[in-house]
Amino acid sequence: MLIQGTLMKGYAGFYYVYADDRVWECSLRGRFRVKKQEFIPGDKVMVLPGTGDKATIEKVLERQNSLVRPYIANVDQVLLVFSLKTPDPDYNLLDRLLIQAGEAGISILIVFTKEDLDVGNKTPSVDYRRIGYEVVQVSNRTLTGIDEIAERLKGNVSVLAGPSGSGKSSLINALNPGKALKTGNVSDKIGRGRHTTRHVELLSVAGGLVADTPGFSSLYLPEMKREELQSYFPEFVRIKQECRFSSCLHDKEPDCAVKEALSESLISSSRYEHYLQFLKEVIEHEKKY
Repeated sequence: MLIQGTLMKGYAGFYYVYADDRVWECSLRGRFRVKKQEFIPGDKVMVLPGTGDKATIEKVLERQNSLVRPYIANVDQVLLVFSLKTPDPDYNLLDRLLIQAGEAGISILIVFTKEDLDVGNKTPSVDYRRIGYEVVQVSNRTLTGIDEIAERLKGNVSVLAGPSGSGKSSLINALNPGKALKTGNVSDKIGRGRHTTRHVELLSVAGGLVADTPGFSSLYLPEMKREELQSYFPEFVRIKQECRFSSCLHDKEPDCAVKEALSESLISSSRYEHYLQFLKEVIEHEKKY
């Protein structure tokens, strides 16, 4: 009898599939090898159980979505993990990741870690809740917010993304006590953590499957037209109809509702600065195609 599962990782010609609350070591049916079928973490597959924990992958189901970095399929949500301090949050990177996840049509949860550190004002300088995003502040030491994250992970395929040193591996350890992942200390020289995640695989965490992605410090924006960029800034979308021109890019145009809101401190100045930077990048990329 075939059972449905989710591919966690492939290694040395075998594929490890999570199904029926256990992990199966699977080989491929011959036709997949002939077709050189590509499998990636997150793929939904039908497996035929054999002896013990052995099984055979008989069928792969159509992907609902996929990410390129990390290369993973059928993602339910992305958790963007940033520390409140040590290292300081890189809001430019966070805004890039929000665009990346938004373009992929994947649900987003922003997680600020290290809530227990003495950082003075523990409120992020950008109010992402006010913009419309879901935000949770957690401490991997005191476990503040951990139950809320665990509830969000249950039954879902989730991707954790964010810079090195933000506490992604520590967060997984707090959610999965007894199955510790290696964590990297933050380098005093650059204020960023050493990469501790060298590969992408799905881990069984809090009743769901989680991909802890390799840390990175920059991310290219998805290909888009200049007019499309503003759609990834919800605070712009809500007021853009008040602009004088329907084609307003909120840059140098007169009678711009977004710039007026900026002058009245109704939208974040850093978010607007990032938008202008991203707009320039998108326009430069447009010239290449």
